[in-house]
Amino acid sequence: MTGSKTIDIARIRADTPFCEQRIHLHNSGSSLMPLPVFDATRQHLERDYRMGGYEAAAAARDDIAMFYDESARMFGCDSSEIAFMENATAAWNAVFYGFARTLRAGDRILTANAEYASNYIAYLQIARQTGCDIVAVPDDAAGQIDVRVLESMIDERVKLISITHVPTNGGLVNPAAAVGAVARRHRIPYLLDACQSAGQMPLDVDGIGCDAMSMTGRKYLRGPRGTGILYVRESAMDQLPPATLDLWGASWTSAGCFELQAGARRYENFENNVAGQVGLGVALRYANDLGLDTIFDRIRQLGTYVRGRLSRIDGVTVRDKGRVQCGIVTFTHDRVDATTIREGMAAAGINVGTSGAASTRLDMEQRGIDVLVRCALHYFNTEAELDTFCERLAELVS
Repeated sequence: MTGSKTIDIARIRADTPFCEQRIHLHNSGSSLMPLPVFDATRQHLERDYRMGGYEAAAAARDDIAMFYDESARMFGCDSSEIAFMENATAAWNAVFYGFARTLRAGDRILTANAEYASNYIAYLQIARQTGCDIVAVPDDAAGQIDVRVLESMIDERVKLISITHVPTNGGLVNPAAAVGAVARRHRIPYLLDACQSAGQMPLDVDGIGCDAMSMTGRKYLRGPRGTGILYVRESAMDQLPPATLDLWGASWTSAGCFELQAGARRYENFENNVAGQVGLGVALRYANDLGLDTIFDRIRQLGTYVRGRLSRIDGVTVRDKGRVQCGIVTFTHDRVDATTIREGMAAAGINVGTSGAASTRLDMEQRGIDVLVRCALHYFNTEAELDTFCERLAELVS
């Protein structure tokens, strides 16, 4: 990861031509690919078309290697600790469900109050099967996971700490490194869902202290859909066995035996989206070359700017929590519902999203919110676009 520098917004937007046709503020759903990413993905599909899939993959050996190298560069790890996955859920599941086989009645999973629905549903499924307990650590006064309370909850029953870094329903950035320090002190496996933080901010796995981290390609990394990344610390791989195996993740060494592939590729499947992997490698390099510190500085500045603008619109309440806030900006209006706002923005050529209670139920129910508008900014957005968004919003709710 490189230090902070200035982003050439004109060049970036030239690499993102369709951002001139619509204002895209839905980057926590799926961002816009830069041209180099689109070109690399398309060129590999053309290779598939002309050569055949196996032959095309063999010809793309260096492009595939770049994915692992650029992932290692971004996350401060060894390339052998990286697996290419079909999405973030598959990456998270590959570790969680393998580990879950060790859980017994009375064991505890500690998680965050703003945990994502897919993860919490998995906890509930395993709790039904094993009798383990799921415990959500309360928030502190700022609305992030309370690390002091987390520490006080550690005992022999706690077998896993698993949290979402940036929740789907707001700008909160949970203190992942502080959680990691607790996990390391007590030698408890730590799984981090970085689906909405990867590509938005620096993620150094040694600084965070996680044993595994799951990510998607389609959001802030600006990669193709149908791509994901899994990091697993080499020293934790025996504690975190793959949930499933095939002839890629392991070798069938004799009639009654198999041997796991070395490194994190044991979590992969033989069949995968090679064009997506090639494109994601280019997306990782694109972000690395800009610098994650630089990207996060830009995104946070835009977030602060639009929160200020939104707070001056009659009836709007900004709903973001946390001591550190990112580029996901959420709000409600006291008279106009979130779905109407989203549809009105779409009609005006502006992409925003919504987030409902079912996605982060514990947090949303605690705050009494059913659904909110989610406006997710990226470094290619501009203050002028945000001004237009706020002007259209003020007209819509007036």
